[in-house]
Amino acid sequence: MRKGIFAMRNVLHGLAALGLGLAAATSANAAEYPIKKPVEQDWSFAGPFGTYDKGQLQRGFKVYREVCSACHSLNLVAFRNLEDLGYSEEQVAAIAAEYEVQDGPDDAGDMFMRAAKPSDHFPAPFANPEQAAASNNGAAPPDFSLIAKARAVERGFPTFVFDVFTQYAEGGPDYIHALLTGYGEDPGEHEIPEGTHYNPYFISSASLAMAQPITDGQVTYEDGSPETTDQYARDVSAFLMWAAEPHLEARKSTGFTVMIFIFLLAGLVYLTKRKIWSDLH
Repeated sequence: MRKGIFAMRNVLHGLAALGLGLAAATSANAAEYPIKKPVEQDWSFAGPFGTYDKGQLQRGFKVYREVCSACHSLNLVAFRNLEDLGYSEEQVAAIAAEYEVQDGPDDAGDMFMRAAKPSDHFPAPFANPEQAAASNNGAAPPDFSLIAKARAVERGFPTFVFDVFTQYAEGGPDYIHALLTGYGEDPGEHEIPEGTHYNPYFISSASLAMAQPITDGQVTYEDGSPETTDQYARDVSAFLMWAAEPHLEARKSTGFTVMIFIFLLAGLVYLTKRKIWSDLH
């Protein structure tokens, strides 16, 4: 019996040591890149009652159209989805008509190009990943449809524990904003390959193939918002969050309703239990 207890204790100690070793290795790898952690931004859609700012989403869409769309696709977003941003059906149809998409085959069996309709998805800027890579220093630009959910920096222990209670889920937008505003001169502490650009917020290395895409005054806003790199980055990050999670507001509303129902149900169950067992206490 005692041998069994000692054996079990040794197994537990071994598992604990293995767990600590893996945690340390993970922390070491996570600490290497990015060099700097993104700073948490103040987003309108943050928290359990957060909602999208449609004005900001429209500005972000403008930045995407005029800057990002030259290299980055938005394959999972249809033009009709833009109505969620506050555009009318007529405005959406007009926006779609500015693009061309491939259709067909026609009666002769050939594919052809036509003006896009609201039911179409945004066309990709390149015909295939190989063409995209050849046009961008050997690195194909990622699709932006889910980038705000796919890119986030590991926050590590114990921060991620607190995130459960604060409901922090804006790691993607925070990362995108930090990356777009984080370009600068290499301090000479890292090896920067030729043709790449130093950015301490990049999640994979000290530099990336993409040059700084936005600068002050590059995009004209019609609502009087500041035309700065920081504002552009903030707006396009919000737009990409919407592209990745267009039903965020409905999800939060449904979740809140479910929580109210659970609390009411728990109260009814407790009162029912007290009533049924009251004669036995």
